[in-house]
Order: sequence, then C-alpha cells, then structure tokens
Amino acid sequence: MTDATPAQSVPRRQLPPLPVSLLVGIVLLAPLVVAAVAGSWIAPYPYDEMNIMSRLQPPGAEFWFGTDEFGRDVFSRTLVGTGSSLVMGVAATALSLLAGVPLGLIAGYKGGRAGEAIMRAMDVLMSFPPILLGILVLAVTPPAQWKAIVAIGIVYVPQVVRLTRAITLELMQEEFITAARLRGESAAYILFHEILPNIWPPLVVEASLRVVFAILLGASLSFIGMGAQPPSSDWGLMISEARPFVEQAPWIALCPGFALATAVIGINLLGDGLRALLDPRNTGAH
Repeated sequence: MTDATPAQSVPRRQLPPLPVSLLVGIVLLAPLVVAAVAGSWIAPYPYDEMNIMSRLQPPGAEFWFGTDEFGRDVFSRTLVGTGSSLVMGVAATALSLLAGVPLGLIAGYKGGRAGEAIMRAMDVLMSFPPILLGILVLAVTPPAQWKAIVAIGIVYVPQVVRLTRAITLELMQEEFITAARLRGESAAYILFHEILPNIWPPLVVEASLRVVFAILLGASLSFIGMGAQPPSSDWGLMISEARPFVEQAPWIALCPGFALATAVIGINLLGDGLRALLDPRNTGAH
C-alpha cells in the first residue's frame, strides 16, 4: 500500500477590505435612494396637497417636519424631491461622461490639430464659472428641469475631457498599445478595446465627484429660478421658497437643506471609498 499524499490547497487571493468611507457613504445614501425610488408611495401626504388651515405648523406628531406657507407637509415634499435632485445630478453627470470621454480619447490619441482644437475649446468653457455658464445656457429659453440637466452636463464636460486625455496620454506609452499598433489594429479598436477598459477606475471616481457638483449646481439653479419650477419639490427650489419664512418657520428650509447635505457627504464618502478600493496598490494579492 502506498500512502496517499494529501492534496495541497491552493491559497486563495484575498480581496482588500472595504474602506470605512465606502461603507459610511452607502449607509448615508441608502435611505436617499429608497426615497428617490419610492418617495411618492412612502410619503405620508401628497407633496403638492395644500391646507391653508395648517400653514406654517411646527414639527409635531401630525407633520413630522412641519408645514410650509401653503400648508404642505415639508417631510413629504422632501421625500418626493429626493428623486428630482438625485436624477438631476446623475443624469447631468452621465451626459458629461457621454460627451467628455470620447472627446478626451480623441484628444489624447490623435493629438495634433484635432487634439489642440478640442483642448482649447475646453479651456474656453472652463474660463466661465459653472453657475454663470449654466445661466448662459439656460437664459435663451424658458427654464425647465431637463434644460438644467443639459446645461449642467455641458458645464462639466471639460473636466471629464481633461482627465480622460491625461490618462490616455499615459497609456499610450504602454507596451500593449504598441503591440496593438504593430498588429495593425484600427484607431477605434485601440481606443475602445484597449484604452477605454483601462481608464474606467479613475472615471468612476471622477463621476462620483461630478454627481456632487451637479447636485449642488442643480440646487443653485433651482434656487435662483433657472431650474425646477413650482410646484416641484426640488430641494433647491424648496430652500428658495423658504427664504421669506426663515425666522418664522426655519424648518421649511432645514429639512431639504439637511437632505442636500446628507447627499453631498454620502456621495463624497462613496467617492473616497471607491478611490481607495480601486487603487492598484490595494488590489494585489498579499
């Protein structure tokens, strides 16, 4: 009889632990995502239901966060407005990525006059403050939320272009790009099959930051009347409508302001966590 040698177990690759900032960001954003998806169903009152007899009621058992000048429940309006505010930030960021990533790839890969023209155009856009550029885009037509989304998306295209171009220029020095060129691969193949898959980690982090800025800019445009319009429950619009009653009924502005701050902090922490998680120094086997 021969002794059977025990099979040696292959060591498993250990995944890096999830960063604390990522977990905290998820905890903060989870209720907001639920409110954005199901706010209309879980709100205790219709967001646009007026009750003059209950106007400017302080927080209590009936109205958890009080009522506004029209007797509308502030908590219900904040819940329903979560979807409007988050959609504005996410949609505007998606638009900036759809426009900025291809332009950045072309500017970094082609270079020459085409790349120079793209970057000079981006420099012109970046010379305007974001709020001013958003106002300029919206000033030619009546304000509406979808127009604000387009304006915000245009505002943040230059930042995406610059990041994509910088990463593309770095990757152009890598051996796998040289090998693809020697194989005779087309420019489109190299851009979208070799370069693009390798730039998505920093783009994910950049997108999370752009969502924060887009939400804040969207709230700012709604605050000055260039974004969402009444009777919308957009957070920026709610804070704007609460200005005359800040001393008499501060809860009208505090509830959407708290929600806006929670969203900004949560997305920032999520972005920090993604940056740490996608760092190549943390993804290797130990």
